[in-house]
Amino acid sequence: MTQTKRYDVQALTRFVEQLFEKAGADAEVAQVVTQVLLEGELLGHRTHGLNLVSRYIGGMLSGQVKAQAQALEQVSDSGISSLFDGHYVLGPYCVSRALDCAAKGASAQGIGIAVVRRAAHIGCLAAYLKPYTDRGLVAMVYSSDPSVGLVCAHGGVDPVFTPNPIAAGIPTQGEPILLDVSMSTVTLGLVGQCRDAGSRLPHPVLMSNDGHLSDDPRDFFTTPQGSILPLGGQAFGHKGFALAILVEALTSALAGHGRKDAPDQWGASATAVVIDPRFFGGLQAFTDETSFLGRLIMASRPVDPERPVRLPGQAGLTLRRQALVQGLSLSQPVLDDLDRLAEQLQLATRSQALSQ
Repeated sequence: MTQTKRYDVQALTRFVEQLFEKAGADAEVAQVVTQVLLEGELLGHRTHGLNLVSRYIGGMLSGQVKAQAQALEQVSDSGISSLFDGHYVLGPYCVSRALDCAAKGASAQGIGIAVVRRAAHIGCLAAYLKPYTDRGLVAMVYSSDPSVGLVCAHGGVDPVFTPNPIAAGIPTQGEPILLDVSMSTVTLGLVGQCRDAGSRLPHPVLMSNDGHLSDDPRDFFTTPQGSILPLGGQAFGHKGFALAILVEALTSALAGHGRKDAPDQWGASATAVVIDPRFFGGLQAFTDETSFLGRLIMASRPVDPERPVRLPGQAGLTLRRQALVQGLSLSQPVLDDLDRLAEQLQLATRSQALSQ
């Protein structure tokens, strides 16, 4: 029986930071971006974890993506509200700066909001939240991409908007509740995975370009392109559709840069909101309530006794704890990508040296 290789998280962190630095990133940017991607991996979001290192560095080397801290422009700052122009700086750095700015406003006035336009790909939204919930803050991130359409309007055929995820971190007396939900039935990543595996999607969550429901991923990758249904599917997609419009308004519209501008490069519009419960009913009262609600939910009788009810983010936090102690397992394609980059960038370290 082959034993799964596990990799030391601290050593892996330094390895990836060095890859970004070798590719031209500032040390600060390399550190922040690595932390976000690694956190996504630790939480089990493998499609938005270390597999993105190759894509990000490829964008840097091609000149499409910037990795210098000074390239991120703070357009305005009222103390509570801020606007940033990312100028296509690595997205995790842009969003992290926005969250820090929003948290500063929340600590001073109870709430802070920061909006970013033209950030490069921002990774897994859940990966940003825990540092703020650890401080007793509620943190929320909304995101859209005005350069592309993937999801149709409810009752429509053509792709109009992106999955437009919403993420929120809610502090409790124990581990936080971490939400990360797209306003589409499935993600583009899952559609691509099913196509590559030659399998069907679990439900008919696609709209073919001729207006038919489908569970065949090939019906998305057509010319003209197919669409992903909004969250709620054919029957209840009006709900996900409405929420997707809200996300578009809170991101691209607030940022002053959206679909009307017809951007020709992938670039996220993102909004970070941070709330300090101490300015409202108090942190103790807040965590008393969220913890009670969590216990109430966990005590629910499960439909399947083998699969007890769990809270959003609970499974990911369990994986995270295990990986920090036992080491992180990585897929072979990710390891191959990291080693290829190390060779290309003339970095002596290889992933083999990081295994526990």
